[in-house]
Amino acid sequence: MPTIRLKTCIRAAPDLVFDLSRSVDLHRISTSQTGEQVVGGRKSGMIEMGESVTWEARHLGIRQRLTSRITSFDRPDYFVDEMVRGAFKSFRHEHLFILREDFTVMTDIFSYDAPFGLLGRLANYLFLYNYMEDLLLKRNQIIKEYAENGQGELLIYERD
Repeated sequence: MPTIRLKTCIRAAPDLVFDLSRSVDLHRISTSQTGEQVVGGRKSGMIEMGESVTWEARHLGIRQRLTSRITSFDRPDYFVDEMVRGAFKSFRHEHLFILREDFTVMTDIFSYDAPFGLLGRLANYLFLYNYMEDLLLKRNQIIKEYAENGQGELLIYERD
């Protein structure tokens, strides 16, 4: 099972980084290049333990739907989302947040299984791993920008 591990250092408190990472609204912003839209489950705000969200987007030229659910949650240290339905055979995305001096280390551990057996493994080798890693890197950059420039607090805490 391929696993992508990323660490991003963010000059913001773990609480804020944690909340931005589970924000449906910021996820939509960070994946604008794929046109991701919520079509089921939690529509906006911050996803909570046990909740799910269904996304529809264009990936690799194909319109797809994917439903993931929060299966583990301990604010502000970690949460896990796992695929319930979608194009992958399975995926599990662990999000960890550790305070180090004056910044938060956000760690992503994204493990997945491509469908279609040997063809899926070939697709992973040729392009899928790089495609997924690029999506996560772009998403993390948006989280970092919003956390560090003050937009994140406006998005998360001043909604009401």
